[in-house]
Amino acid sequence: MVAEIKKQRYIYYHCTGFKGKCGEPYVREEVLEQRFAGLLRQLRFDDAAFELIQRALRESLQDETRERRAAIERLRGEADRLQARIERMYEDKLDGVISDDFYRRMQIVWREERDRCLKDIERHHSADDEYIDNGIALIRLGREAHDLFERASASEKRRVLNLVLSNCSWAHGELTAKFRQPFDLLSETIAQSTLPEKGETGDLPENEKWLRG
Repeated sequence: MVAEIKKQRYIYYHCTGFKGKCGEPYVREEVLEQRFAGLLRQLRFDDAAFELIQRALRESLQDETRERRAAIERLRGEADRLQARIERMYEDKLDGVISDDFYRRMQIVWREERDRCLKDIERHHSADDEYIDNGIALIRLGREAHDLFERASASEKRRVLNLVLSNCSWAHGELTAKFRQPFDLLSETIAQSTLPEKGETGDLPENEKWLRG
């Protein structure tokens, strides 16, 4: 679709005609904005829900941390075993048990495997903070997307929509769009959840949806 100014003040959108004549009538920019705002409104939720989702993320991080610690222990054990092999093999070379050529070849292989283990350990160590920070930032963006869109200029509106939505189309007077990940999950969870009454505590259904994957 392309925009066109009418009477030097009204903006209408219409099909470009790239694939031939289109029977879809022109649509006012305000109408499109209202429909997009309606989609973004699906991501809105109150402070209580925001706290529950943050708690679900942190609970999932606790499970993730336990698994990560177990993985680090396995990797550390494997790195230590490889280092011990390299040292024993060096002694065998000095004693003439193995040849210099065999020692060089196996040293390269085992050092590469040991370095891979050490890199994986470092990756596990740096993952926790990024997981929580990125998760909460995305949730906050979804929560505020409607208000951001309402206040934004035309170019900023486009940025918000490109961040949150994909596969947008207009046909027969109806707007169709899909939420990008993870906003699709957020919309689905909000739609399916019954939040607790004020003063009560509870969890959003199916908290496992907020696991790292």
